[in-house]
Amino acid sequence: MTGVHAELLKRRQAVLPSWLSTFYAEPIDLDHGEGRHVVDAEGNRYLDFFGGILTTMTAHALPEVTAAVSEQAGKILHSSTLYLNRPMVELAEQVAEVSGIPEPKVFFTSSGTEATDTALLLATGYRASNQVLALRNSYHGRSFSSIGITGNSGWSPTSLSPVQTYYVHGSRRLNGPLGGLHGLDDAAFTAACVADLEDVLGQVKDNVACLIAEPIQGVGGFAMPPDGLLGEFKKVLDRHGILWISDEVQTGWGRTGEHYWGWQAHATDGATPDMVTFAKGLGNGLSIAGVVARAEIMDSVPANSISTFGGSPVTAAGALANLRYALDHDLQGNAARIGAVLRAALDKAAGLPGVAEIRGKGLMIGIELVDGDGQPSPQAATEVLELTKAAGLLVGKGGLHGNILRIAPPLTLTADEAEHGAAILVTALNKTAAQTP
Repeated sequence: MTGVHAELLKRRQAVLPSWLSTFYAEPIDLDHGEGRHVVDAEGNRYLDFFGGILTTMTAHALPEVTAAVSEQAGKILHSSTLYLNRPMVELAEQVAEVSGIPEPKVFFTSSGTEATDTALLLATGYRASNQVLALRNSYHGRSFSSIGITGNSGWSPTSLSPVQTYYVHGSRRLNGPLGGLHGLDDAAFTAACVADLEDVLGQVKDNVACLIAEPIQGVGGFAMPPDGLLGEFKKVLDRHGILWISDEVQTGWGRTGEHYWGWQAHATDGATPDMVTFAKGLGNGLSIAGVVARAEIMDSVPANSISTFGGSPVTAAGALANLRYALDHDLQGNAARIGAVLRAALDKAAGLPGVAEIRGKGLMIGIELVDGDGQPSPQAATEVLELTKAAGLLVGKGGLHGNILRIAPPLTLTADEAEHGAAILVTALNKTAAQTP
């Protein structure tokens, strides 16, 4: 490896932790972008189908966001929550309006990890319990408390935790103990997961604070529970007074196309989360995240608190411009329409050797890769990433075994871009399939 990227990689390795992973055998420095494309420091142009881990929600260098940030930066960069902050208030009003939470209040943080911490603080304090329910294969952040509720061993560096976590079934179906290989349809799978939840609660001493769940598991490889499952969970939770936290860090803001929030696919009999965590797409790359909660829960903290950086004037102004753009241009509808185009094009790879499943909703699609024996193949996923990069396309990967391709482009994706990117991906999958033992 030589050139600009090699020199920067060497410098990175000297000063940053070894556990900070990168994509590709020869990592790239993304220098600038526009729309759905990015250009690296050596001048190579790529169609972006990952958006910096589902963060570039609208577009790279969206003029409306750039203008809002520039205008606010020319006024004041920072003040903290000790002072009134008009952009923060206006953004909170907008988020509350679209949240779907009754009597909502909003607290902003700088990252999804902090949003998880806040939700756990609220739930455990409100319920006077440090016991938490989470889904297996889950991921909720990298802090001490969020690692404590993460059910994906690849992202859990310690077993120490400030909370006691009980993991329940709900997402992994292919190769999972309750999955498709055991012949369970959606209704039977849901019933089995509800029975598992009841069984776990029957073994827990005292009260449980909350269940936290991603409607579609992001780092977990876009693993999906059947629609309605979390709503059925809510019926059980309500009998015990347990709160439901929906982690919408990756599924929020219309990405699934069919709904604005992932939890709405589970809103059987009017089931609604008590809290929603959000991040990533709201800021389109700006560091903003937060929690929406019922006012009774949000106001239950019996102590003073502030946030130095959460909802700062610049990030709030940029996020508000980004959110208004997404709403004004119906990007949820575009995710549904172009997601269908993308899925139809990708389905040409269904049935290829090594392609076990293509799944997802809207512009959030996962492709699970296996070897000739049907076992997870992280090697195949790595090979596809290298092939697509060489052809000018960036995609992601994840899953418990690192064998699932993650496809999540900005929500302004066009039909032509969807078909072009899918063609590159299908070609890479064909090449990889030809090498599957």
